[in-house]
Amino acid sequence: MTRELRAVEWVGDALALIDQTALPHRKEVLRVADVDALVDAIRRLVVRGAPAIGAAGAYGVAIALLQGEREGWDRTRIRAEIARIREARPTAVNLAVSVDRVLARLDEGVTAVLEEAVAVQREDVEANHALGAHGADWLLKRLDEDRPLRILTHCNTGALATAGWGTALGVIRELHARGRLETVYADETRPLLQGSRLTAWELAEEGIAHYVQADGAAAGTILRGEVDAAVVGADRIAGNGDTANKVGTVGIALACAHAGIPFIVAAPTTTVDLATASGAEITIELRGEDEVLEWGGIRTAPAASRGHNPAFDVTPGSLVTALVTERGVLEVSSGELPADHLS
Repeated sequence: MTRELRAVEWVGDALALIDQTALPHRKEVLRVADVDALVDAIRRLVVRGAPAIGAAGAYGVAIALLQGEREGWDRTRIRAEIARIREARPTAVNLAVSVDRVLARLDEGVTAVLEEAVAVQREDVEANHALGAHGADWLLKRLDEDRPLRILTHCNTGALATAGWGTALGVIRELHARGRLETVYADETRPLLQGSRLTAWELAEEGIAHYVQADGAAAGTILRGEVDAAVVGADRIAGNGDTANKVGTVGIALACAHAGIPFIVAAPTTTVDLATASGAEITIELRGEDEVLEWGGIRTAPAASRGHNPAFDVTPGSLVTALVTERGVLEVSSGELPADHLS
C-alpha cells in the first residue's frame, strides 16, 4: 500500500468510515454526519475493532456538537447524544475512554474537540507501530528459530480494526517486513467472518501468504505443530490479565497451552482496564439471533431453534503467555498487571 489504510478519517465536517460490511467485494466509504448514523454504524459493524470504535467515538463528540449547532440543541441534549455514542457497544473499553477524553474539551468548542480526536487517532497509530515492533522482537527471541514463523490469528486486528496499522496484525506485518514470516493462519471468525472477509483482505493487499481456515480447525492446526505462535487482539483487558476478545479466542488459548506454544495478546494500553478486576466483571455483548440462525438472509436452523450469539469470550490471564503493548512486553501469569507499566 502506498498510503496506510485508514478505516476512520475526518474529512471536511463529517466522519468517513470504510464500510466493513461491504468488504471484501466492495470498498465503500460511508459519510457520517449525525449521531443516529454513527450509532448505527457502530452497532452494525460498519466500523469495528476496539481502537477503531474508540477513534470513531472520539470524532463522534464533534459530530454531536456540530449537529447540535445545526439543530439548536442545548447542552443537556448534546451530552445525552454523546452518551448514546459512548454506550453503542458495551464490551470494548476504548469507546468509553476515547469519548470521555474528548468530552472533557466540549466547552472549548468544535476546534478543540477535533484537535483532541485527532490526537486520539494519532496516538493509537503510533502505539500500534511500537507494539508491532515489540511483539516481533519478543517472538523472534522467544522462539529462536532460523526459519520464518507460522502465525495463527483470530478475527481482524489490522488497520481496519484500529486507527491505523493494527495490533496483532501489526505484529504480523512487522514480521513480514523483516522477512521473518512464512504464513498466517487466519480463522474465518464466525458468525460474521471478520477473518475471511477482513483479515484475509488486508493480508492479500500486503502480499502476505496466508490460509483462511474454519474456526473449528484452529485447535487441530495448532496441535499438529503447524503453528509457532498465536497472536490475537483484545477489546478489554482486566486488571488480572483476563482478556475479552472475539468469541472463539479462548479455544485457541487452550490449544496453545496444550501444545506449549506462545499465546500472545497485542493491544494498546488504552484497552487495559485496571478498574475491572477480572474477566468475570466484563460485560459480554449478546448480538441478534439471526447472525447464527441465518446465512445470507436464509434460515439455516429449524424454526424452533433459538440462537446464542455472544460477540466475545474471556480468556483467563493464566493462559496468556505475553501481553504486548506500546510500552513493551509483559509475560503474564495469573495476578494483577503492574499499573505503572500500563497506566
